[in-house]
Amino acid sequence: MVPENIHLCIMNNHTFLHLRVFIVCCLIVVGGQALQSCNKNKPIEPIAAVPIIIYDTDLGSSTDDLFGLEMLYNYHNQGRCRLLGVVVDRMGEDCAACADVMNTYFGHGELPIGLVKDGIENPAVWIDYKALPTYTLADSSSMFRRSVEDYSSLPDGWQLYRRLLAAEPDHSVSIVSVGFVTCLAQLLESESDEYSPLSGVELVRQKVKCLYIQGGRFGEADEGDFNFAQGIDFAQTFFHLWPSDVDIIFSPMETGQLVEYTPEQVIADIDWTDIHPIKQVYMTCNCNTGQKMWDPMVVINAVEGDSLFTLSERGTVSILPNAETPFTPSSTGNCRYQLLGDEAWANTMLEKIRIVNKMH
Repeated sequence: MVPENIHLCIMNNHTFLHLRVFIVCCLIVVGGQALQSCNKNKPIEPIAAVPIIIYDTDLGSSTDDLFGLEMLYNYHNQGRCRLLGVVVDRMGEDCAACADVMNTYFGHGELPIGLVKDGIENPAVWIDYKALPTYTLADSSSMFRRSVEDYSSLPDGWQLYRRLLAAEPDHSVSIVSVGFVTCLAQLLESESDEYSPLSGVELVRQKVKCLYIQGGRFGEADEGDFNFAQGIDFAQTFFHLWPSDVDIIFSPMETGQLVEYTPEQVIADIDWTDIHPIKQVYMTCNCNTGQKMWDPMVVINAVEGDSLFTLSERGTVSILPNAETPFTPSSTGNCRYQLLGDEAWANTMLEKIRIVNKMH
């Protein structure tokens, strides 16, 4: 038999326990409401997204295009960017085949390739490696595999742009242009199609976050830009139609001029094989042409951000008939350009390129 006072004690303990639970629940509810009240006006922080990139290149002449593409594969593999496709703005199926060799060799044969069909006739060629896709081994088999069966079936560069841009979120795509602006000009002139009801200008305005372009001559430069001068009509169309509210970062020739990757260094860095498309170019072509690493500068900027570069103030850029590119400062301008770095900066940039070639 349990004494009466014991029953009372148990009842009191139960009552006390229920009271504590009730109080804690009230505090949770009230605290939750207070927290909700404090945070209801706080914007939700967006999840940082990796850069989404389309690479626009004049493969078949300078080797810095190849290094820029190789770096993008590496960034893509590391999850630091998402490479959507490659637009080849130098006419010729052999140029598209070079892109195919690169895509396939580096494990991205699925990447779509666009090829300009009506572009610049007979542009200058500095290092002619367009025969790279035809190289053979000692047994006469192909040295490099390819993924495209019929290059004549490739979409025009501006059409690939429309297809890729239309499928991406608004203001999300970075275009990395390291060659001519042929396909960009044709994209801007394009009309609505099966991919988007928008005109080319409006499609760029809606989908493009920033254009990183190797080109422009600023400061004390008194001559035109090489890439723009090769197709001045296309360049003038590009400058006239590009939306003024979509940012452009220019990398002038003098910036990459500081970063020299010698043929001897290239071959030594890829010492783990001879069956490598870039090494084969350096082993079989005359690459002692003063080639500097102009194109990787925009690739690095697009993927790793502005902090590695010193950029000009904002402004606007126009183009003259001789391909000079006057810069007019303006706080509301959409254009900036990379300024010259020092020797330490150039060494840092070169190492970013070299380290990719040392991987196997």
